[in-house]
Amino acid sequence: MRMFQPRRKLTGRTAATLFGLALVAGLTLLRAGEPYPLVAARETVFDYYQQLQPRASSNLPVLVVDIDEASLAEHGQWPWPRDLMATLTRRLGELGAAAIAFDMLFSEPDRASPSRTIPGAPDFDAEFTDALGETPSVLGLSERPGAGAGEIPLKAGVAVSGAQPTTIPPLRGAVLPLPQLAQATSGLGAISLGQDDAGTVVRNLPLLWQRGETIVPTLALEALRIAAGETTIIVFGDTAEAGIVESVRVGQWAVPATATGALRLYYRPAEQGLTLSAGDVLSDGYASLAQTVAGRIVLVGTSAAGLLDIRRTALGEAVAGVSIHAQALEQILAGTYLHRADWVGGVEILLFAVVGAMLVLAVTFAGPKGGLVVSLLAVIGGTAASWLAFSRYGVLLDATFLLLGAIVVYAAMAFFRFAVTDADRRKLRSAFAHYVAPSLLVEIERNAQSVQLGGEVRDLSVMFCDVRNYTAISERMPPDEVLRLLNGLFDRLAHCITTERGTIDKFMGDAIMAFWNAPLDVPDHPRHACRAALAMREAVAALNTSGRNEPIAIGIGISTGEALVGNMGSRERFDYSCVGDTVNIASRIEGACKTVHYGILVTDRTAAAVPDMALLPAGHVHLRGVSEPQAAHLLVGDEILAASAAFLTLRERHHALLENGIPVDLIAQCRALAADVEPGLAAFYDALPMRRSDFSAAAAPLPLRAVAGSEVATGAGL
Repeated sequence: MRMFQPRRKLTGRTAATLFGLALVAGLTLLRAGEPYPLVAARETVFDYYQQLQPRASSNLPVLVVDIDEASLAEHGQWPWPRDLMATLTRRLGELGAAAIAFDMLFSEPDRASPSRTIPGAPDFDAEFTDALGETPSVLGLSERPGAGAGEIPLKAGVAVSGAQPTTIPPLRGAVLPLPQLAQATSGLGAISLGQDDAGTVVRNLPLLWQRGETIVPTLALEALRIAAGETTIIVFGDTAEAGIVESVRVGQWAVPATATGALRLYYRPAEQGLTLSAGDVLSDGYASLAQTVAGRIVLVGTSAAGLLDIRRTALGEAVAGVSIHAQALEQILAGTYLHRADWVGGVEILLFAVVGAMLVLAVTFAGPKGGLVVSLLAVIGGTAASWLAFSRYGVLLDATFLLLGAIVVYAAMAFFRFAVTDADRRKLRSAFAHYVAPSLLVEIERNAQSVQLGGEVRDLSVMFCDVRNYTAISERMPPDEVLRLLNGLFDRLAHCITTERGTIDKFMGDAIMAFWNAPLDVPDHPRHACRAALAMREAVAALNTSGRNEPIAIGIGISTGEALVGNMGSRERFDYSCVGDTVNIASRIEGACKTVHYGILVTDRTAAAVPDMALLPAGHVHLRGVSEPQAAHLLVGDEILAASAAFLTLRERHHALLENGIPVDLIAQCRALAADVEPGLAAFYDALPMRRSDFSAAAAPLPLRAVAGSEVATGAGL
């Protein structure tokens, strides 16, 4: 029987474990590399967290004065004349604004100013300059690649504590306000929300920008400095001198920053913010707004769609850019922050590596179901921990890669198990399917690890079966008819063997070799072998009575004892077979069936293992390659027949026959009794007178002797 022989040195589980761990290591390195798709997925999840639990609104001193559609409808399209902006500025100052920050650019002279065409006429830029000088105002500059910028007239002093930051985003170019306006204002800050952020979700607001040695604060930070009456902004670099920003301090407010000096924005719903229309401030009844404006940091901007200052937040809302500055100020004043320190990423990587390794071991040793349980626990636990960290502590712990990685590892391990590890089982099934019973095959698959494929000594029952009149049949029938006959016969005989949990070793021309108790244990294997032989005799009888073929006769020999069983052959071609004295004796005793003129012979040890079956001593037979005669037994029938009165009478007469030197009268008696027990015994009794020498020893059979150095039984010479 051809048997599956794995050529790889690694076991299936070892190979699966190494494959899985290598995959986990590769995914861990991928995660450490921070590829954009993973970052985008992570940020999307954090956005969803904010949508589930947005920042709570509170009564904070931040106010947005919005140049909205209604204001434009009343006072004309943008840009407004600077005298109107001067009026807006002065009125906000009169109403008690703590700071007035403009989220807009005033980089060109006012084209609507009469002074441009009429000498001595009012200069609107001058009026706006005066208004800025009279109020705690902050103007904006914009980061714009390619725009030239001379010296930036900063109003705030920026001090660095610790290592000099090198990760602050650079001003690749800057659009500045008119020099006279910049000179008059109290503060100057960057209004840009980030580099190349058009059309994207604004998740981080740069608190600092850098051009050369100059560090420029963002508009919100500068407005806070003016409102607090501070002159200096302190930037804290990391103590490890990695060049990153740890935090930024303005007065009493310490703002935790990302490595690049940005504030991670935690949004509240847009409608919950305090907003005032610019048209209301410019109306005649503006004095009634004193309670709304007094003491607040006022940010002036526009939400008009045509002015193209609309951005998208993590909550999925489209808002004016000025409201993002306002929300940043609210976070700072409330001390509500989202944290994602460097150690958080390290924890995520370590967590995935541990969970990935556990998942690999679970799938390898507990199967796909066990791996699925570990995967679900990991995903549920990771998601719960991530949400708890966000909702309770404001820590952004990413469970996205854990989820995606667990899916990839589980799918890959399940596929590997199916394609490689379970391929062993499929090959095992393919190797044994035609040679063992379905029930035994299921047991082999269930206990595949216990199948020793390298060779082992086991206690076996070995059977040889040979077609007696094969040569005569083959001479009288065409080859194709002979092949059809043999295939039909072997199909029936093989079914008898596998039904009794036997393993078919090989088909050798007109012979069959089979054995019991390998590759898996078969309890009481001599009995199974004997029952298979009896069933094979009945199958041949049924085939002969069908009348469709020439009569067929078979001889069966069974031997029980130790044999070496395992893979036999070369690296290119091998069989799962057995060798040893037990095999040789089974082959020889099958050949002795011709001598004793009976179809089924078993050895002493086989007979001793099934004392309740119908057995009769056949005397001592001479086996080729064995120096001394060996005791043999006729297998007449099963346990039921053995308990019948007819067989008991026959057995009594049979023993008397052997004990008394085979007298003719006792032969006749036994032959007559055999007609009611097993008609095939008639030929045995007829041949007894010619075999007197085989019964010269005591009637009790002799134990089999090990035959040292005997040849291995093969199909030749049977």
